[in-house]
Amino acid sequence: MKTEIFANAIQNRNRLQFFYECSEVTIEPYYITLEHTGKKVIYGRLSGSNVIKRFEYRYIANIKVLEHNRFAPKIPFLYFN
Repeated sequence: MKTEIFANAIQNRNRLQFFYECSEVTIEPYYITLEHTGKKVIYGRLSGSNVIKRFEYRYIANIKVLEHNRFAPKIPFLYFN
């Protein structure tokens, strides 16, 4: 269920809000993966900063998709001369 919510949010560029280890977090989700240890995680940029963080599924609760709060991905451009 979480994977479906996260995948749709990534595809539609919707911000997510959830509780993570007793703290409320708002992120711009970018990537879902299964680590070599078997833990499922999502990577996202914390709203209002340039920090990318990793969040383990097992600590995520009360997920809200902020459908009217879309974001544009920040991709660094490299210029070569």
